[in-house]
Amino acid sequence: MNKKELINKSVGAAILISLGNYALLKLGNPIGPVIFALGLLGVCYMGQNLFTGKCGFFFADKMKWTTLLIILVINLLAGYLMGLAYSITDVEVYKNAIAKVATWDISIAFFIKSILCGIIMYIAVFMYKKGTALGIIYGIPLFIFCGFQHCIANIVTMGVARTFHSSIIICIIGNFIGSILMWYFSKDIPLELKKKKSGK
Repeated sequence: MNKKELINKSVGAAILISLGNYALLKLGNPIGPVIFALGLLGVCYMGQNLFTGKCGFFFADKMKWTTLLIILVINLLAGYLMGLAYSITDVEVYKNAIAKVATWDISIAFFIKSILCGIIMYIAVFMYKKGTALGIIYGIPLFIFCGFQHCIANIVTMGVARTFHSSIIICIIGNFIGSILMWYFSKDIPLELKKKKSGK
């Protein structure tokens, strides 16, 4: 994948997630979380580059750190800009975003919620790669209803609120750790180790 395609697909992923997050802010529970799933469905079916969808497969796909970093940075920038655009179009969504950001903090609980979101994101994308969208359809509403934290969705919310919250840092780290942990404990790991030992 060349740099132009890498950047374009990273912007595309941010747009899709921002649309889902807009629906969440606009509609709230219980409809918002269900509609949000459309964002990840679009990312997977359209082959876009979403950080939380890629980081769990970082080692398995032998991805370069620079590639993952570019995806993350573009996702964050594009997501924030989309959020700013939404804040101009809808006062209600702007107020809801401000209220949501006010609930975030720098805590162990927030970090754990980020890790749990990463776990769900890995499961959702893994299941899609195996031929079913059920992981996305059920997984996305699950992490939202549970209050788990998704870094790209959160940066969109910050854009809508026209602010910045440092919790995004631990959210990024938590999402990455959660995805990698789920990858490590998945059934694919023993198979890969067996192949290496056999020299295949």
